[in-house]
Amino acid sequence: MGDTTDLYKGGYMRYDGNICLITDVEFRKPGKGGAFYKVKLRDIDSGKQKEHTYNSGSSIEMVRIERRPYQFLYIDGDDYVFMNNETYDQIPLNKSMLGDQTKYLKESAMCQLAFEGDKVLSVEIPQHVNLEVTFTEPGFKGDSTSNTLKPATLETGAEILVPLFVNQGDKIRVDTTSDSYIERVNK
Repeated sequence: MGDTTDLYKGGYMRYDGNICLITDVEFRKPGKGGAFYKVKLRDIDSGKQKEHTYNSGSSIEMVRIERRPYQFLYIDGDDYVFMNNETYDQIPLNKSMLGDQTKYLKESAMCQLAFEGDKVLSVEIPQHVNLEVTFTEPGFKGDSTSNTLKPATLETGAEILVPLFVNQGDKIRVDTTSDSYIERVNK
């Protein structure tokens, strides 16, 4: 057991008997009344979003998790197969567990799997990935200084906005949390 001071974004807690990921924590101290925490949660099993308010100092049940590195191998129907590089154990995870992250997942990418015992709670892909641009309209000479963006399709099928000087075949670094272009990288 813990209390409200143990709440943090990205942590796990038990709410109504289910394990939930804490997606947002907001502390409020109004002029009148006591302080409270407004918490947004995502149920791991159902994927439903929930909100709950706790008075400051309330007891909550935090869930202890362990993060382990796994390598993404391949897609098998609706399952994404990951492998532990030390034990060579393979774990198939349903596409729904990964959500929108699948658009940046490339074979042999290293990911972090969060476990409670033997149960996988979530998959975290790297925050920055290097991907090749498979299609974009050609840029024009002299367009390297403007802040104008154009759509580009990446090798994983994801579509993001890139500067005009990025061309088809270029490798770029992408921020997977904000779906944004960071920089062009050398091949």
